[in-house]
Amino acid sequence: MASETIRLGQFLKWVSLAGTGGEAKVLIQQGEVLVNGEVETRRGRQLVAGDRVEVAGQVFLVPERLAP
Repeated sequence: MASETIRLGQFLKWVSLAGTGGEAKVLIQQGEVLVNGEVETRRGRQLVAGDRVEVAGQVFLVPERLAP
């Protein structure tokens, strides 16, 4: 069974850390987003279930299933 994936920029909007793709892009390009403990600067980075995303001290785990 394949896990769902979501791009980093979309995930930041999904968890309400960015209101638009442009806001997500700025957060990512400024090096403010960590994925699994490492700075990630690619907005299109594919996230899978269990990935850990951290922004400004807030931590989010990518769930197994993503709501529409």
